[in-house]
Amino acid sequence: MTKSHDEIWDDWQSLVNMAPADLDRWLETEESRSVGDSPDGGESTGHRSGRRIVEIRRKRKADLAEEDWDHMARVVGYIRRHLAQGGPSSDKEHSRWRYSLMNWGHDPLK
Repeated sequence: MTKSHDEIWDDWQSLVNMAPADLDRWLETEESRSVGDSPDGGESTGHRSGRRIVEIRRKRKADLAEEDWDHMARVVGYIRRHLAQGGPSSDKEHSRWRYSLMNWGHDPLK
């Protein structure tokens, strides 16, 4: 079942809880680069997604292209799946689980 743009927008607004400037700063850290899969040995999928999220967050809703909506839906799905895992029982602050979520624009400690 495909979600409407309004449904994606509402989910995006509630789950992507990092401001563009905060996400930009996070993506520059070694911790950010230390997590995620990188099929080609370069930048991880999550890190690349984080850069795209910053671009989307800086747009107005009316200016979003269809590929933006597709990426937003993908981000929402990723965040939901990883939040459902619950993360580690101790030291969530410094966990790969949190770092990965932050690459996708969600800080679970906020």
